[in-house]
Amino acid sequence: MSYRGKAFKFGDNISTDHIAPGRLFHLRSNLEEFAKHVLEDADETFASRMEKGDFVVAGNNFGLGSSREHAPQIIKIAGVRAVLAKSFARIFYRNAINIGLLLIECDTDGIDAGDELDVDIKAGVVKNLTQGTEIKITPLPDVMIKLLDDGGLIEHIKKNGDFKLV
Repeated sequence: MSYRGKAFKFGDNISTDHIAPGRLFHLRSNLEEFAKHVLEDADETFASRMEKGDFVVAGNNFGLGSSREHAPQIIKIAGVRAVLAKSFARIFYRNAINIGLLLIECDTDGIDAGDELDVDIKAGVVKNLTQGTEIKITPLPDVMIKLLDDGGLIEHIKKNGDFKLV
């Protein structure tokens, strides 16, 4: 699996409220509309500037805060290919994998806003095409790759009729 896109850089401690603003929670029954406001409280122009397949790049503890399952959902619906961060909040990480949103743990210091990236999951590397550098990523377990390939946990169960990882 190899994906190309542009980096949108965020800092440490991006919370689920930054991702899915609480003041817009009335949109939780209309996730397509909610996705138009993704990460609005961290960068009010993000949703209008990003293109399908781009990357969110952040520092430590991405997704902290409440266990809002809408946060990873609207990131995915908005068209973000993957979130790269130094670390993720535990509940956010699990919610993201469950819905099929690719999360990659790596050192994001060498990635700047606007850099063109090529993320190769199988090779375990992020190539920064803008800077001509490579960053090793924390490999995903095979079980996570299988869930992501199937579109998340629910899609995996629909496809396989049970929670089988073969």
